Amino acid sequence: MLETERLILRRWEDIDAESLYEYAKDPDVGPIAGWPAHQSVEESRDVIRNVFNGREAYAVCLKTDNKAIGTIELKLNGHTDMTERDDECELGYWLGKPFWGQGIIPEAVKEMLRHAFEDIGMAKVWCGYYDGNTKSKRVQEKCGFRYQWTTEGVDVPLMHEKRTGYVNAMTKEQWIFDGIREVHGDKKRYLSLLLLADEQESMIDRYLERGAMYVLEYGGVTRGECVVTDEGDGVVEIKSLAVAPEFQRKGYGKSLIEYVVRQYRGRYEILQVGTGDSPITVSYYESCGFVQHHIDKNFIVDNYDRPIFEGGKQLTDMVFLRRKL
Repeated sequence: MLETERLILRRWEDIDAESLYEYAKDPDVGPIAGWPAHQSVEESRDVIRNVFNGREAYAVCLKTDNKAIGTIELKLNGHTDMTERDDECELGYWLGKPFWGQGIIPEAVKEMLRHAFEDIGMAKVWCGYYDGNTKSKRVQEKCGFRYQWTTEGVDVPLMHEKRTGYVNAMTKEQWIFDGIREVHGDKKRYLSLLLLADEQESMIDRYLERGAMYVLEYGGVTRGECVVTDEGDGVVEIKSLAVAPEFQRKGYGKSLIEYVVRQYRGRYEILQVGTGDSPITVSYYESCGFVQHHIDKNFIVDNYDRPIFEGGKQLTDMVFLRRKL
């Protein structure tokens, strides 16, 4: 089960058949999406058992009564013709007409995108609509999907006709980038994250106010931060990079780095980062395209008021790595 501010997204059950029929019998709902209006409660029950039975198929319900008013699904490889990759899927959805215009489907879509990228490891989510389905088009635009292509004469087998189809997609990187913003004022409200990257607040104070700070947020939850400073001579430096523990190992750190690369490319020549002499952290930055440049001997022991450890090793030197922009 998934939840948003107003919604519960849960598995379909046989007892939802009457509710499904109530909304799926409307000729304004199904045909525009490519399926005929339901003719009976039994037909709706059959759809629940044989169509809405995918691993990532959910009934869209308001929290107020938990009644199914629509559906949303991530169609995994083998159940979609948009991809043959296991790390890609197709998003599909519809909503009962009485609930149109209330932002319900965009709210559900955003949660499904989060679920796709964070929980089940998708790298790309595809989504499409048929010509004339302006409501679905607006939902996809509002949720950040990018146009891919148009296909004429697409078979719509359940309606026994051909239509023009439009295909959109969103990658995990695009989804992450859409959640990154620059912080202006009161950067210390992210101190708990900053201390993950730099354990001494007085050291953070040396660069925080003169640096540009970027945070990655989604659904009101901050996942990571990055602080960047201008070091002169065409060099911009990552002074702080941290991801909240519960969101680590999901690619957010590397995505923040790539966001910085795109922000500063063309204005600077070099992206630099300094880190303690931990093999774990140094190899991480090397995996992000950085190359060791120079070492500031004893920087850690000379500037921090207590020993700093990582992976059981006491840090002594500051290792500087660079990546060309």
